[in-house]
Amino acid sequence: MLIETPKRLHLGLIDPSGSLGRRFGSLGVALEGGYRIRVMPHDKLEIRASEEDTKTIRHAVDKMNQKFTTGFNYLIEVEKAIPRHIGLGSTTQLTLAVGLGIARLNSLRIEIEDLAHLLGRGKNSGAGIYAFKYGGFVIDGGVKDKVPPLIIREEFPEEWGFLLIIPEAKKGFDEEEEKPIMQSVKGESNIAEKISHRVLLGLLPALKEKNIEEFGKHLSEIQKLVGKHFEEYQGGEFREDVKLIMEFLSENTYGYGQSSWGPTVYGLIKRSEYGSIKAKAHDFLKEYGIRATIDLGIPRNRGATTVEENTYILRLINKVAQK
Repeated sequence: MLIETPKRLHLGLIDPSGSLGRRFGSLGVALEGGYRIRVMPHDKLEIRASEEDTKTIRHAVDKMNQKFTTGFNYLIEVEKAIPRHIGLGSTTQLTLAVGLGIARLNSLRIEIEDLAHLLGRGKNSGAGIYAFKYGGFVIDGGVKDKVPPLIIREEFPEEWGFLLIIPEAKKGFDEEEEKPIMQSVKGESNIAEKISHRVLLGLLPALKEKNIEEFGKHLSEIQKLVGKHFEEYQGGEFREDVKLIMEFLSENTYGYGQSSWGPTVYGLIKRSEYGSIKAKAHDFLKEYGIRATIDLGIPRNRGATTVEENTYILRLINKVAQK
């Protein structure tokens, strides 16, 4: 079984205070270029992956066996990975991919939301879960009991994209590091109200109308408001070590933000403009001595895909034959 996932750009949390009884509420968008893993029957559990990915995979295999007695006789190979803890949703995408692969091999029918709950995902945000399931732009309804419910899923305009800048800086908090923060952060209800207002009467209408200027304007303001919830944990509205880059993005893109705990930051652009903006970003980073990777974030309006290996091989053969 081959599984390909999106990667997830996190656009913010609405209400850490839970002023209406539900905490957080997240916004996100799926991008191309996530995990590609192979899960197949084997005579023992063999994992071909980085040390950190291996730990995540073992956890998912163990949880699936505890619930469904699916065993441990699998070869699981990570052929393409999302870098860990840089704000692109690696843990959720890998965990769900492994769980889904095992479920399919064992002819188990399980909803992605139930799979996510079993595997411990969605405790603070459902953006990665629904990016995995559906792709596109997603908003969840906040945490109460189980996985946050999906409230909105919209196609993200394919002519839009994101300038992704990933500086060589300290990685974002992992789950253990962020746990005490997410348990203690209160936020302010008036900030949550402002975010909600901009989402409902700013961001979403602009998305429906494919107005990139309006969407970007509201996205930037939402990001700055979200940052106020967490400024005591990261040194300001954004991380201290990305502030110079944020200034560049504010001047050269339609809207900007920091994905989760970073260090990945992004600017909303038209995909046709990527070449020229990338060149400007390269010169800017060089001028200030900032070492970073620059990439194009391509919207993905579909969720994770699965295909049986035999079917995949046949498709490759057909492609070669057609050429």
